[in-house]
Amino acid sequence: MKQGAQDSTGIRTSRAGGGAVPRVPSQPRAGDPRSEQEPMAAADLPGTGARGEHTHGEPPVPGPRPLVRRSSVRGQILQALRTALVAGELKPGEVYSAPALGERFGVSATPVREAMQQLTLEGAVEVVPNRGFRVIERGDRELAELAEVRALLEVPVMLRLARRVPVERWAELRPLAEATVRAASSGCRATYAEADRAFHSAVLSLSGNEQLVQIAEDLHRRAQWPLVGGPARPARADLLADASEHTALLDALVARDVDVVRTLATEHFAGAD
Repeated sequence: MKQGAQDSTGIRTSRAGGGAVPRVPSQPRAGDPRSEQEPMAAADLPGTGARGEHTHGEPPVPGPRPLVRRSSVRGQILQALRTALVAGELKPGEVYSAPALGERFGVSATPVREAMQQLTLEGAVEVVPNRGFRVIERGDRELAELAEVRALLEVPVMLRLARRVPVERWAELRPLAEATVRAASSGCRATYAEADRAFHSAVLSLSGNEQLVQIAEDLHRRAQWPLVGGPARPARADLLADASEHTALLDALVARDVDVVRTLATEHFAGAD
């Protein structure tokens, strides 16, 4: 990775002596408008622990310790944690403290804790008093239930759109469908998850219903979290098969073949993971 490049989480890193080396962001001057984060309290400094959370005995978080820009730091941390969940870097059933994660990202525990609270609301983690946050353990039944709900929500919308949306609008989504194929070819679950979600959101956005898009994205994100005992890395062939369904579905939408759209969309969600 070149100096100033981004890792899979979108966080910038630097190289020194052949390895990724974290750089703790400089503290802003008083009145500097570029800073969106309050100064670090002593208890929030990386590695010091905070609010009774202890780092000893917990599993190490894999990957380099990247640099997080101070601007919009909370949003960056939230995205990085979501990516780590999908990639399986944060293991189901394991407990992670905000100070330990903050040390990895080169920030205080405060933005990490705030991001984890958001993930708690989303159902990805749960609070463990005086320890941190445990990644929720999920099984096949929950995944099947999510797929069923997504099908009930999205398939009728796709069928309605198939009858109403002009062909040229569907053609505009071709790059997104092709992007899912390229992402699947990488074999990276996190990369594919982003492309997959972008395609589905673009399809649903043609309905003009923002609430629908938001709810569908939340369900989609939940469906992408790893299962207990599942493979750390999904088979590249499975990702490619899923991505190929996007292009086939788009072809049917362009052709206004409602019957084929119904069949493909139903099968797509039946095999969703």
